[in-house]
Amino acid sequence: MKFLRRRLREDPLFLRPLVLLLFLLPAGSAGALHPLAPLDTSSPRATFESFLALTEGLTRAYAEYRDSPGPATHRAFWRIAEKGTRLLDLSQVPPAAHISVGEHTNLLLWEVIARLELPDLSEIPDALVAKAGVEDGTPLRRWRVPGTEITIARIEEGPRAGEYLFSPDTVRRARRFHELARELPYLRPVPTKNLSGTAQLITGWMIPMAWVEALPEWANSPVFGMVLWKWFAILLLFGLALGAVTQVFRWARRGSWGGSLRSYLRRLSTPVAILVFTSVLSLLVEQIHPTGSAARAPTYVIEVTYSVAVVWLVWLTTAWIAEAIIASPKMSASSLAADLIRLGARSVGVLAAAVLLFRLGHDIGIPVYGLVAGAGVGGLALALAARSTLEDVMGALKLYADRPVRVGDFCRYGEDPSPGWLRIGTVEVIGLRSTRIRGIDRTITTIPNAEFANMHIINLTARDRMLFKHKLGLRYETTPEQLCLVLADLREMLLAHPRITKDPARVRASGFGPCSIDLDLFAYVDTADWNDFLAVQEDLVLRIMRIVKKTGTAFAFPSQTVYHARDSGLDSERQQAAEHQMREWTSAHALPFPEFPTDYREQIMNTLDYPPDGSPGASAK
Repeated sequence: MKFLRRRLREDPLFLRPLVLLLFLLPAGSAGALHPLAPLDTSSPRATFESFLALTEGLTRAYAEYRDSPGPATHRAFWRIAEKGTRLLDLSQVPPAAHISVGEHTNLLLWEVIARLELPDLSEIPDALVAKAGVEDGTPLRRWRVPGTEITIARIEEGPRAGEYLFSPDTVRRARRFHELARELPYLRPVPTKNLSGTAQLITGWMIPMAWVEALPEWANSPVFGMVLWKWFAILLLFGLALGAVTQVFRWARRGSWGGSLRSYLRRLSTPVAILVFTSVLSLLVEQIHPTGSAARAPTYVIEVTYSVAVVWLVWLTTAWIAEAIIASPKMSASSLAADLIRLGARSVGVLAAAVLLFRLGHDIGIPVYGLVAGAGVGGLALALAARSTLEDVMGALKLYADRPVRVGDFCRYGEDPSPGWLRIGTVEVIGLRSTRIRGIDRTITTIPNAEFANMHIINLTARDRMLFKHKLGLRYETTPEQLCLVLADLREMLLAHPRITKDPARVRASGFGPCSIDLDLFAYVDTADWNDFLAVQEDLVLRIMRIVKKTGTAFAFPSQTVYHARDSGLDSERQQAAEHQMREWTSAHALPFPEFPTDYREQIMNTLDYPPDGSPGASAK
């Protein structure tokens, strides 16, 4: 106290700014001396005593800071000042504004309480009374300063349940209490008659109070609760930061976004610059120490800008990672896999942005939980409205999982009742919403993925070989010897051809047609390219024509042959022999109907010569 009296004699204005901080933070002197000492909020009396008793320790801390301004003394003083917010129930105040609102509320309450006639501390309920409760046995819920609505209330739930703090209503109405009590006389000595004005002049250690007090009177005139020079300083700082970020943004947008590391770093410069400038702004604004109703605005702007920069950085990083993966030689930029990677990157970016924005909203007081609940209901309605789009996205996922076709594949899809199979073409794009196919007539067909994924898809590009299958018809005038020679030459040709796979490669006489003896050719051409297959097929057709012509027969064509001859009738001798054979079978009970007798079946089993006489297989028998 001697020190204070001496300082007061030497500098009558010394206590003007001191008084503000004297009561900015409620705590006991022990709490002021030791930053880890807890505040006693076990009863209304303890909380009120904390509010009134810590001023001495805070006074010493401020005196040290004013005499020796520097980071250490500034940090020690504000550490104690910030601790005062724990005497207030700030549950209805946005987290980002806890410190500024707490400091300002403590100042207003000090000015009001200094004008009130307070009861003796012994009349305020202590911990025993608060615990014992009122007549019905419940703990004491609140205590009011006599003759006022300033309330110290018990916290009923949460991590601070059971503590007594100045109620949220008191915090909200502190400014109104101050306006109503402004004309009342002080009932206790105060160092200055204008605590609010003193508070508006306080700055950080980088801006000495001597500089502030040396400014012209108009510069220290309050406007909306903050002196004029602070308005100019804050607007100047934010203007310079905005100009610098704008220049960085223009430089970053000069190059095109190609997914390369260089373009990524160039685009990354803007959010990084924002993060740097917001950090510098936060430090400088703390040194300026805005007050009044505008005290929250710079903090909110910095919080919002910082969160936007972080979201921007996450979005750019996920997009660059996706493009770096897509740029690999094994992946097409227009493939479904590329689209899904982009979708995954965007989803991660959107999720990170949502988390950061929800956190920001919570910090600045937006009812995030209500928005989340509303978003859930709105999301359900949106999902129902966008059902077809979601079905197409699910179809894209099925196409990616099954991979029936890829970009560049030649395929046949669905069923086409029209002649010529127009539902055939090359897949050009498989997107999240639809698939585009260029048909053989060079037109583009766009099919929703939900429909395309359920079609029968024949991937012609996936063939390792291509089938050569034809039916030949020889004239009925062809003799068995000619037919054997045609079959032998055709088989030899298939075996000798270098583009025909040898197993299977077969030519067989398959039957008798209406106007031809039919031969089936079945072989695989060793190619997967359609044009190459057509060239090999053309060569085979020419060779087949030469073989048929060489053997002296010819291809059959739909025709009718009319024979003019005298009818010689049936052979009566053979007819009588057939009838005699049937009578013998009947008398011997050996009719081969509906089946041959068992002994006869065993007798004739495998008795024919096969392969026929003259073939390599027959000579080996």
